[in-house]
Amino acid sequence: MKVICLLSGEHPILPAKELEVAGTVTDLWPQVALMDCPDPAKTARLAQTHLVLRYLATCEPTLDAVKSMLADLDLSPDGTFAVRAKKVCGTPIEAEPPTIERFAGGLIGGKVSLTAPDHEYHLVFSGDRCFCGELLLRIDRRAMDLRNPYGRPFFHPGVMMPRMARTLVNLSLAEPGEILYDPFCGTGGTMLEADLIGIRAYGSDTDRAMLIGSRQNLPGAEVLAGDATCLPVRSAAVDAVVSDLPYGQSVPIIAPSLEKLYSGSLEEIRRVLKPGRRAVIVTHQPIGTIAQEYLTVLGQYEQRVHKSLTRRILVLEK
Repeated sequence: MKVICLLSGEHPILPAKELEVAGTVTDLWPQVALMDCPDPAKTARLAQTHLVLRYLATCEPTLDAVKSMLADLDLSPDGTFAVRAKKVCGTPIEAEPPTIERFAGGLIGGKVSLTAPDHEYHLVFSGDRCFCGELLLRIDRRAMDLRNPYGRPFFHPGVMMPRMARTLVNLSLAEPGEILYDPFCGTGGTMLEADLIGIRAYGSDTDRAMLIGSRQNLPGAEVLAGDATCLPVRSAAVDAVVSDLPYGQSVPIIAPSLEKLYSGSLEEIRRVLKPGRRAVIVTHQPIGTIAQEYLTVLGQYEQRVHKSLTRRILVLEK
């Protein structure tokens, strides 16, 4: 099925890259992606997408073009309907969303219900296009926000927020039933997000207090004490690795240096990862040169967290 994804825009690249877990992106506009999606239900796991729409048509971003497009579609839905309009970055149309919604609603046959429609049509204006689609799924991003780590049984400063943890899991392309491993599991945030979508999450850490905390945050968590440079895992045993590597600031390390820790852990990640599968690694230092000694670098992305911290996200493949 061809779908339209309304992206969050919280990062210039990651929202579109995350879509790979659900399908193949065919075109991109600001905050809008067109995607071939064999199973739209898979988009429910996304963290940086607001809406998923069944693609109907596209036109120039003018009211006259919208009128012509809707005439060609000749929409006559069974039951009630509503039209929602959204303007994102760079669209030239001057009409405001309520005006567009009333205009388009008058061109569709049927009874309008703004509160509980049987069909919900969306007009998304982005750049030099207007995209028309029918709502398939509204991503429950609020549920991720409610899993704020400050409200978990065990908390430690510097943990990653759920939306980003879920994004990293999705970038790994791990599927339900597969094994995802986090060699620096900390308080278990990445494992929690993986577990919620049916992925078998395992982790290890050198800090036993973190392991106790992981089990509090995710009861029954499969975690054990282990040095990331000598993982207690057999070779080619895991389908994905996702981990936020320590920065050597608030978290102590046992390696002689951060560089030794990074190179040693990357060597072990290559060993335990199945051929052709992905590792998604987060650091605060540019380690692409080190990483490419052990794995193929598919992508490198930066996310500024605050004044003194920029996350560097590497997507790697064995």
